[in-house]
Amino acid sequence: MRIKQLEYIAAVTRLGSLRRAADELHVSQPALSETVRNLERELGVDLLERKRSGAKISDEGRELLPHIMSVLDAVDRLRGAAGDQHRISRMVRLGTVNTATVPLVIPTVREFRAAHPVTQVELVGAQQSEIHRGLLEGAFDLGLVNYLAGDDLPPGFETTELLRGRPVVCVRPDSPLAALDTVDADSLLAEPLVVMRSGYVMHRFLHRLLGGRTPSFSYSTDGAEMGKLMVAEGLGATVLPDFSVLGDPLERRGVITVRPLAGDATEVLLVLERRDSGSVPRAVRDLHELFVRNARAYDAPSRGEGA
Repeated sequence: MRIKQLEYIAAVTRLGSLRRAADELHVSQPALSETVRNLERELGVDLLERKRSGAKISDEGRELLPHIMSVLDAVDRLRGAAGDQHRISRMVRLGTVNTATVPLVIPTVREFRAAHPVTQVELVGAQQSEIHRGLLEGAFDLGLVNYLAGDDLPPGFETTELLRGRPVVCVRPDSPLAALDTVDADSLLAEPLVVMRSGYVMHRFLHRLLGGRTPSFSYSTDGAEMGKLMVAEGLGATVLPDFSVLGDPLERRGVITVRPLAGDATEVLLVLERRDSGSVPRAVRDLHELFVRNARAYDAPSRGEGA
């Protein structure tokens, strides 16, 4: 058994394709496939399910994946301890829901990049369920996800709360809703709304807030960033956590603003998750620590009073 065999399995699992894994690893697809098959023969287990649409980890492979990742993490620590400054560090992959706050994510990634100049950071927007699956299967090292206060946290993850905020209405300054001190559900229903798709925490919250009623017109989108742009262009309003809007470049420029929801005391949590395992690569640990430190330094009063 060789380390590169395990690295190949991890790459195919993460990318879902023998071809994409071969491209990333700079090997031919036949060579990668044969290397994986040799490992499967040695272990007596089919690690991958191969289909025309791609390759994914098998059920048997998923059971072995934590052990594979532990070996790779141990090798990473060994190389780091040896002071091998010339190797290219492994990529850190961060899965993030699209309502994670730009004023926290961007400075943290910038600071990490300065401290780890040869470590690539891959930011992937995904739904919460996709991030959890990616963490378990090794496709993500860390995940930024939202919960509503009181939600049950899933087992198998180390979860660190970063920010706690409130849902707010995001509007243009010239919107009729911006003239209100607070916005109630009836006022929201009268305006076009930009709604997160089903599967996102804010979709669940808005459905609960409106009591199942539908607005006069609505758009559906996967991301808060697109939602904020649509609001800025005058297409309607949206409901997001305050930490997703306040401090955003569009908000700083006065293109969008926020108003509190009338009579609502819901709290939204932004948390950082990683697979609950005994070994964490140094780069992943450093990025985790930067998120925690920068979240603590996040100046809540500067984000505005009524949010």
